[in-house]
Amino acid sequence: MVLDPCLIAALALNFVVLGVSRIRGVINAVALQGILLGIFPLFVHSDIGLRGILLVGVTIALKGFVIPGFLVHAMREANIQHEVNPVVSYMSSLLLGAIGTGLALVFSYTLPLAEEHTGMLLVPASLSTVWTGFLMLTTRKKAIMQVLGYLLLENGIFLFGLLLLEAMPFLVEVGVLLDLFTGVFVMGIIIHHINREFASTSTEHLTELKE
Repeated sequence: MVLDPCLIAALALNFVVLGVSRIRGVINAVALQGILLGIFPLFVHSDIGLRGILLVGVTIALKGFVIPGFLVHAMREANIQHEVNPVVSYMSSLLLGAIGTGLALVFSYTLPLAEEHTGMLLVPASLSTVWTGFLMLTTRKKAIMQVLGYLLLENGIFLFGLLLLEAMPFLVEVGVLLDLFTGVFVMGIIIHHINREFASTSTEHLTELKE
């Protein structure tokens, strides 16, 4: 089955994201994961119709090219290359990621899934990706790395939503992707303003609010 090796590759990219300090490398890993997610509907549902094909195209375009390109531009404008001192070290992040992935595998077998979805890696992969995104959001100081954590969090939600692809209206699916694009666009503006005010994109500077 082609789906399971692709899901294993997506899980491996989670660990790449947690263990790499170079921001461009993290962006590339998230972009590759986005492309993989884009083609997953073709493997999960053999007869997805025109609606599903459009979803595949939009997902690959946004997750694999448009949003990563936007983040690369923001990285260059802010002149940052590395996450130097994360809240949690990279080795500890990898350990937490491994623990979360293991718990996701155990928990997924307790869920009341449909018979055709039982035994698939789709649910554990989605839960693990959500966990990885949460780790990125809470343990990284650079705003752009937190944006990438938000993208991973949405990737996990998207994976879980593939189980309901046939039941989800097309407008809802596109609405989720547009919400993602809007969120990244807003975070890009925030990164620009943080960098302009503090000559840095670290959120450590945001310790108090002023009028």
